[in-house]
Amino acid sequence: MNKHKWGRGGALAMGAGLAMLLGACGDKARMDPAQQAGPAPELPRAKDFLVPPMQVPDGVGWKGDAKPQVVPGLQIDKIASGLLHPRQLLVLPNQDVLVVEANGPGEEAVTTPKQVVAGLVKGRSGKGGRGGNRITLLRKKPGGSGEWEQHVYIEHLHSPFGIQLVGDTLYVANTGNIMKYRYTPGETRMSDPGIELGDLPDTVNHHWTKALLASPDGTKLYVGSGSNSNITENGLEVEYRRAAVLEVDTATGASRIFASGIRNPTGLQWEPQSGKLWAIANERDEIGDNLVPDYLTSVQEKGFYGWPYSYYGQHVDQRVRPQRPDLVKRAIKPDYALGSHVAALGLLFYTGSNLPQRYRGGAFVSEHGSWNRSPLSGYQVVYVPFENGMPKGDPQPIVTGFHSSDEKSLYGAPVGLAQDGEGSLLIADDVGNVIWRVRSAPQ
Repeated sequence: MNKHKWGRGGALAMGAGLAMLLGACGDKARMDPAQQAGPAPELPRAKDFLVPPMQVPDGVGWKGDAKPQVVPGLQIDKIASGLLHPRQLLVLPNQDVLVVEANGPGEEAVTTPKQVVAGLVKGRSGKGGRGGNRITLLRKKPGGSGEWEQHVYIEHLHSPFGIQLVGDTLYVANTGNIMKYRYTPGETRMSDPGIELGDLPDTVNHHWTKALLASPDGTKLYVGSGSNSNITENGLEVEYRRAAVLEVDTATGASRIFASGIRNPTGLQWEPQSGKLWAIANERDEIGDNLVPDYLTSVQEKGFYGWPYSYYGQHVDQRVRPQRPDLVKRAIKPDYALGSHVAALGLLFYTGSNLPQRYRGGAFVSEHGSWNRSPLSGYQVVYVPFENGMPKGDPQPIVTGFHSSDEKSLYGAPVGLAQDGEGSLLIADDVGNVIWRVRSAPQ
């Protein structure tokens, strides 16, 4: 496939011209994102736009002692700063924390003025910041106060995202492969050069992130492989093993499609009560401020979830050609909507005891925030209560304040989540380049 690269001057000129259309084309959202949360979200009629609504705050980072806001009963502290676009977190058995620092590889095809404008708009927010292509190890300092020690643990990766430890093997999902390393407890720098376990889809990389989760017995890895387009505009041939959850054998590296039709599964976790696989997913764009809700769902083996032919079950996307009614009738409706364009990027089922009782047994979800919706949605960490292995009730905002009240300045954006050995919630913030730690407030 030929890639059309726009020169910087041409891109800026085109972006400035088309940006003038945003106000006219933008259809101000009148639906509260909370109306689209839960098992039965409201879904308005789809719209078509010359240029979709776009709005992002300007990325300014955190100044001084500023920090996100937490609900009563919790406190939040900074444990690391100055990172290079931290995305995912892994707590090691000795309570060191690995931070995956990355951004997209810059290999996307840019072929339309709309894509140019979208890139400029998103870049202004700080979400396009340079990724470190590395993993940093954080170690709590003696005494336990202040920021933690930082050690560069693995370097020269290629847009890494997912990370898992199984026994003495550390797995890292780059955008195009899975690497495996022999883990030695206590090391502050990985001594093993690593070998490739298996390849992952990496052509063009419209969605570059590869979420990673090990099976409880360590024999399989589950990989979230996002689509290479919004709705197959790059052709179906580049969607092979994409918009899917892949199952990879850890002994051989062989893979198969476990579930399909999930546009961009950005986070995978085991639900502790049922033992079922759950995922968060980012849905399609450009049919309205209030379409399509991102979601949280259990993932059925051999299940099909609609993309690209339908959304939220069997709602047909009329833009896709050819239509596939045979597949649409098989499309599984997701279990729980999170709201349109919230960009869910982190999922954690909380099993600790540090946080108040009301946060135990359910799921924390980080919402990286919208760029193609006005007003904004997301930019928070929410808690979804669970009962008998299923979501029950509304999502509850827990960590907020990532942007100014007038939506013009962006201080941070939450991505990966983890639970440390004390039961605190860790949050990677890739706009603020910070790791936050949330725990119960002293009584």
